[in-house]
Formats: sequence, structure tokens, C-alpha cells
Amino acid sequence: MAGVSIAAEWQLLGDKYYRKPELYQLRWKNIDLARNKVACAPFGGPIAVIRDDSKIVQLYAESALRKLRIFNSAGRQISETVWRNPGGRLIGLSWTDEQVLVCVTQDGTVYRYDIHAKIIEPNVSMGKECFEQSVVECVFWGNGVVCINEAFQLFCIPDLKNPKPSKLADTRLEEFPLCMTVIEPQYTMSGNVEVLLGVGDHVLLVEEDGVQTVGDGLGPLQKMVVSHNGKLMASFTHDGQLLVMPTDFSNIIFEYSCESTLSPEQLVWCGMDSVLLYWDDMLLMVGPYGDPVRYLYDEPIILIPECDGARILTNLNMEFLQRVPASTESIFKIGSTEPAALLYDALDHFDRRSAKADENLRLIRPSLPEAVEACVDAAGHEFDPSLQQTLLRAASYGQAFCSQFQRESIQEMSKTLRVLNAVRSQETGIPLSIHQYKLLTPSVLIGRLVNAHQHLLALRISDYLGMNQEVVIMHWACSKLTVSSAIPDAALLEILLDKLKLCRGISYAAVAAHADQTGRRKLAAMLVEHEPLSSKQVPLLLGIGEEDTALTKAAESGDTDLVYLVLFHIWQKRPALELFGMIQARPLARDLFICYARSYKHEFLKDFFLSTGQLHDVAFLLWKESWEMAKNPMASRGSPLHGPRIKLIEKAQSLFSETKEHAFESKAAEEHARLLRIQHELEVSTKQPIFVDSSISDTIRTCIVLGNHRAALKVKTEFKVSEKRWYWLKVFALATIRDWDALEKFSKEKRPPIGFRPFVEACIDAEEKGEALKYITKLADPRERAEAYARIGMAKEAADAASQTKDSELLGRLRNTLQQNSAASSIFDTLRDRLSFPSVS
Repeated sequence: MAGVSIAAEWQLLGDKYYRKPELYQLRWKNIDLARNKVACAPFGGPIAVIRDDSKIVQLYAESALRKLRIFNSAGRQISETVWRNPGGRLIGLSWTDEQVLVCVTQDGTVYRYDIHAKIIEPNVSMGKECFEQSVVECVFWGNGVVCINEAFQLFCIPDLKNPKPSKLADTRLEEFPLCMTVIEPQYTMSGNVEVLLGVGDHVLLVEEDGVQTVGDGLGPLQKMVVSHNGKLMASFTHDGQLLVMPTDFSNIIFEYSCESTLSPEQLVWCGMDSVLLYWDDMLLMVGPYGDPVRYLYDEPIILIPECDGARILTNLNMEFLQRVPASTESIFKIGSTEPAALLYDALDHFDRRSAKADENLRLIRPSLPEAVEACVDAAGHEFDPSLQQTLLRAASYGQAFCSQFQRESIQEMSKTLRVLNAVRSQETGIPLSIHQYKLLTPSVLIGRLVNAHQHLLALRISDYLGMNQEVVIMHWACSKLTVSSAIPDAALLEILLDKLKLCRGISYAAVAAHADQTGRRKLAAMLVEHEPLSSKQVPLLLGIGEEDTALTKAAESGDTDLVYLVLFHIWQKRPALELFGMIQARPLARDLFICYARSYKHEFLKDFFLSTGQLHDVAFLLWKESWEMAKNPMASRGSPLHGPRIKLIEKAQSLFSETKEHAFESKAAEEHARLLRIQHELEVSTKQPIFVDSSISDTIRTCIVLGNHRAALKVKTEFKVSEKRWYWLKVFALATIRDWDALEKFSKEKRPPIGFRPFVEACIDAEEKGEALKYITKLADPRERAEAYARIGMAKEAADAASQTKDSELLGRLRNTLQQNSAASSIFDTLRDRLSFPSVS
């Protein structure tokens, strides 16, 4: 009998049954839909209500100021605000996919509100043309809106999350279109919104880059609406015809003649199986087959299309018109003998302790898995918890005799229904069907609960479904901070930590950042102490002015990037001395600062070293600067810039001399300064920029090459160059300029402290064998004479000198040196035989 009473409320449309259960008796009072503009969000979303300023209405015990009020689907008020926005008459309002209320005014201004009636800045303008030529109508979809103004121009915002108005192609209309609708971008070939305008006996399809005529001869069309999947379009013609066709207008799929030619107030799709038309007191449901179904209403209604039906909002209640699911029909259809119906009946007999329960089970034994599955599916489509429970009990009863059926499906459905029943409560007011729930996904549902400040329910659902609770707890913590200005910091911290610790890995830094934004900097500092990730902790500490703590945390983390972040922040915000004091006691921060400043900020680094008494480091920097100055293109040889260079080196020398440990550096700096002075004087006197930055040896050599022996001697004396070094430099310098007479004279001044070998080598290097012979004879060591003779190709003299050494290794080496000379080889062979040396190969 229960099945009979359930099916008795169904209506037959063609061969499909439809039902219209009541979801809620609305809790609001004194709301007349006829006096208000109403926007209802899909997927059981909120309802926005504001008095229609285009109508003359009688004010009862209410203010003349209009209020924007937001309710849930059960009529419980969530929020309200006084409408004070300029811009003229309100043209339209609608909810986006993110449940943001979008309101478009006459001057083209788009206002956005959240579910708590708080305006979302900034407001958006549709453009100058809409401001000058008022907006007349607008059409919304998902996250977009299209407006038409009095000049018949179309403007579009395709994404209200990132609002960028754009103008569509010029329609060149001379009169206002009869109707307007859109095909959403996700269903078009171009990926852009397509606007359909009913004009005369055809339809204009308008895009950003063009206009085309479609559907010739169909019109005039009074109403158009596109289906949820963007493939079909329902339209109402001037002569009362309801036409259903593809959105490419290729053919008419279905046609129905209505009794009235008056255009319906509302035309919407009911799922994908039927179309709803609403006139003043009648709702007509038309399908492709059979007679239409009529529902009479003595009050205004609002139709809210859903993916699997349509919700019907009246002044007093909320209903849901949907096609009866196949599983539900198989169980409750009058006279049904389907296995699922017999299983449901078997449970009834079992409860009444009737033997017929076993008889029913035997009848459906082969089809028992299908019967159990149908009962589970039917339970999911029911809104009545008691009927859900009964259907699931029937499924469990059948499953006990069916080993092939997976029990997990019953458990999953039970879990899903617990979630759905929780959000369908009057307090929450989200009447989702199971099909809508699956399309919406649990994560989006939890996000909507969080935005509605239903944190406890969202947390329980997250925990029940095994989902991450971080989003819920984070949002709760931020909301708690916003509304708890009267609670002391310590008490509020305890409250927050008690909940935040429920979720491992939660970002305390994000909550602390919100605390700082609400003006509770002390609480933010207390919260950020609990943040385990330095990468999140340190930037926030900087943001709330806790630079010293931030530097400590960054140094403790060992992350050089974080340390540099803090250093640069303090560098910009605080005086230099404070920075120096903060990094002095932190080795890592100090070393990183020095490393950076040494490469880019010498002056700053000098200030740091001076503040810490590291005079030798300042001296090294000054010395380095003197070399950098030498690289300056302006510091050409003999330029006045050498004066500042010398002063820098003298400053470095003075600083080095302050400590005994750097006596060598002090002496070196002093000599460097003196050398630069002498080199600068030489460049000025010789007018040749070749001395500065050369070594002492190179300076002496260059002076000799230029013939300035007096200057060379002065450098020798000034820097106490040793005699041996002096002879080496002068010998090779004279050989370089091939002044052999001067070289010979120099060799005879006194016995050279370096011997005559350098004289020989200098002459040989200059390929002057004759000059070399003058000095080879003066070589005291026969080995040196032998090798020198061999180098200039004098084999006999080399052999004679080598014979005096009686060194077989030397003979072998010399023979290899002169092996291309056959005469020399025979001389060495003879010498070998004479001295009885072994053969040298």
C-alpha cells in the first residue's frame, strides 16, 4: 500500500513518470515573489530577493529603502544589506558558479556580493556605451553575463572572476529583439560565447567577430532557452508553437501547439527530457511524447532549472519536479512485478513475519543482484529519510541471500545519504539530489558550506568522508578572528590552537597573516611561533615587523635564500647600524651579508667592518678598490686618477699598520704606493703609458730598454733589488734591444754575481752565436760550456768540453741534440771508443 500511495502522486508524460515532492515549507515571512526580483542559484544554492524597482508596489510595515536579502533554499535568512548602489534601475541579478551574486544596473555597473551580502570590490563597468545608452536586458550563464543597451549593442563579460568587458560584433538592428539567450563558451566551436537574438522571422547568432543569420522562417520567436548540455534549444513562437531543435538550427526535433499564443513568463528545461512553460496561473510540462502535464498555482512561482529536473519556488514552499528514476519506478509503480518490487515487498512480509517473504525471494533468486542494486539506487534518489532507510534495508535483506553482490555499494550509498540528509536540513537548506551531488563533488559542497559559515557541518562531513580538513579549519580560524575583536589575544590564541591542532600540517602562518590584517599583530606573532615551516614563518614575521625573530628563524633553518630575504628586508627598513648589530652575533647571516656586499656593496661593507673594528678587512677592500679603479676606462696611463689610487693604497697601509698581525700587508701596501708614484712619474717623463701596474722587475727592464739607465738604477736602489736580480734584468733587457757593446761593457764592470751563463743564454735566445762565443769561453763549468757549444751547433768544441767531465749521460744527451749532424755523431762515437763508454742509442 505504501508503494501505491507513492506512485499515486506521479504524473505520466508520454511513457515517463514525473513527481513533484515538496522539499521545504519556507521559513521566510511576508515575501511576495510578485513584488521582488529573485535570483536562485542552481545545485540547491541560495536565493537572493530584492524589491523590484520597475514595479509600483504598496509598502506595508517596511522601510522605503530597498534591502537585498539572501536566504537558503529553506527560506532561512542568511544575510541582508540595504541597497544604496547608484546606477539607476536594477536590470538583472544572478548567481555565478562560485555563488557570487552579480547585479547589473541600468548604467552598466556590475556589483558583486558574497553569500553574506558583503560587496566584493571592485565594481565593474560594462563600458562607456552602456553608461550613455542604458542597459535594457542582460542574460547570465555560469560565470558570465551578456548585456544589450538601447543602441542595440551587445557587451560581454565572459569570466566574472576576472571581469574584462568586451564588445561583440555590431548587430545593425533597428528595433529591440524579441528575445535573447546564449550558448555557453564550453559548448561552442570557437570557445567564445554565442548570443542568439530573436529578430523577425529568424535568429541572429552574434559573436565577437561576426554576425550570422540562422533559423530562417522559424519566427517570430518570443522566448528561447538552451539546454544544460548546450545541444538543444527550446523556443516559443508568436503563434503558440513550442519548438525544440538543435542549437545549429538544422532541423526541428519536436513541435507542440500550446493553447495560448501569449508568451509564457518563464520557459526552462526540466532536466533533458521535458520543457516547462509558466503562465500566470499554470505550469505546463511538455515532453516529446504524450499529452503535456498541467500544474495549477494560485500564486506566482519561480522556476529554477537543474541538471536533473527543476525546482519550483513559491511564496510558501519549495518543490522539486523531476523524472521518476527507473529504479524507483520499477519498485513503486502500481502493479509492478519487477524483481526490485518483489524484494521490497519481501521485506514488508519479513517485518510482518509472513512466510511469503521467502516465497518472493525464491521467485527472484536469479535476478536478486539486480533487485538489490535497484533498491540501493532508488534509496539514493529519495528525499525522505524513512523511505531511504526502508529501501536500504530491503537491499541489505536481499544481499544476505546474494553472495555475488558487493556489500560496499550499500555502505557507500549509506555514507552518501548521510551527507545529503545533513545538508538538506532546514538549517543548512541545500536540497541536493544525488545526481547533483555527484556532479558538484563533495569538495565543492564542503567549500560552499564553509563560505556559508557552516564550519562544524563541513568539518564533520570532511572527517566522515576522509577528506582533508585543512580548508575548513583555516576558514573557521580566519572567520573567528574577524568576529572576535572583544576576546583577548591569549584567550583567542588558546581557542584557535585547540582547533588548529586537529589538522596536521596546517598553515599557522596563513592564520597569523589574517590576524595581522585584522589589526591583531601581537596575536599574529604568537600564532606564527607555531608554524613549523620556516619558508612560511619568516615572510610573515617580516610582514608583522618582527625582523629580529625572522632573522633568527631564517638562520636556524639554514636556508640561505630565507636569510637573504630577511637581510634585504632589514636593509631597506632599518638604519645600517641596526642591521650590523643584528647580524654580528649570527655567523651565517654575517657571512652571507659579507659575501653579497663584497660583490656589490663595498661602501656598505666598509661601514660594517669599521663598526665591528675589523680594520684589516677595510684595508683589503680599499686595496681592491684601487685595482678596480685601474680598470676604469677613464684611468688611462698618466691620468690624474692615479692620485686617488695612491691615496686609497696609503689608507689601506695605514689601517694595516694598526695591527701587528698584518705587518707584511702594511709593507706591501707602502711599497705598492711608492712604485705607483715612480711609475706615474716615468709615464709623465717618457710620455709612454707603459709603466703603471707593472712589477718592479718589469719597470726596471722597461727603463733599460728605453735607455733610461738612471731611472732603472733609481728603482733598484729604491726597492733594494739584489745584485743578482739586477744583473739578470739588465742582461736580458740589453739583449732585447741588441745593444751588444753595452752588454759586453756591463760584463766587464766586475765579475758578474750570476756568472756568465745568463749572458750566453741571452745571446743564444737572440740568435747571436758570435756574441754568445764571447761568454762561453768564460764559463768555468765544462758541463755548461759543453751544453752551450751544443746549443750553437759547435760539435767538436762541445765534445772537447764534455770529455773533461767523463759523464756518459751528458755525452748521450749531447749526441741526441746533434744527431742530425753525422760528423758530430762520429766525433761522439770516437770519443766513446776512446773512453771505453757503452754505446749510446
